[in-house]
Amino acid sequence: MILRRISDAECDELWAAWTPAELAARLADVTAPWCIVAGWALELFTSRAARDHGDLEIAVPRGCFDEIVAAFPDFEWDVVGDGEVWAYPERAEDCHQTWLRDPASGRYRVDVFREHHDGDLWLCRRDESITMPYADMILHTAAGIPFVIPEVALLFKAKGSLGVVRAKDETDFHRVLPTLDPTRRLRLAGWLDRVHPGHPWLVELVHPEGSASVERLE
Repeated sequence: MILRRISDAECDELWAAWTPAELAARLADVTAPWCIVAGWALELFTSRAARDHGDLEIAVPRGCFDEIVAAFPDFEWDVVGDGEVWAYPERAEDCHQTWLRDPASGRYRVDVFREHHDGDLWLCRRDESITMPYADMILHTAAGIPFVIPEVALLFKAKGSLGVVRAKDETDFHRVLPTLDPTRRLRLAGWLDRVHPGHPWLVELVHPEGSASVERLE
């Protein structure tokens, strides 16, 4: 049964997200390979991507989600997808997003992406031929906060839910692009060419002269 329907504007009012440091402290005993994703991950990678964040998102292998649940015994979980909300675990098999709700305030603290995986191997939900060991996919800040590599974060920012790039994602891409080394650029270009052929970011990811093709890069 649907708990409620929410608009994009209303989403902003429902959030009182923790910071990455606050969340990391609460998940200190979790051994599953979780990591900060999306805009916060890019900011942790480079201060060039610093901006206001309305929410906080992390990813964890779907099979390890119970470890995250156990870390928050006094909170509640909602499954979210396409502007609709269900009480967890309803629709959990169909939707990857799970929001942690503070029952005292009704505000959401963190959005957990339950990701497809094969053991310790991450499987991209947009194209499961794109894989990576979690050990290679997760970086850490000097304080030990885990965050996803920027090319994974940008792959999911490349197209919004409506099939277009959002303004904040364009900003994130252009702020992070100068900090990406050739290996990260080539990897992201190859993934974009596979998942979003012809994406405009591909032109900016190629050789500085702009003459290289994705085929040459791969």
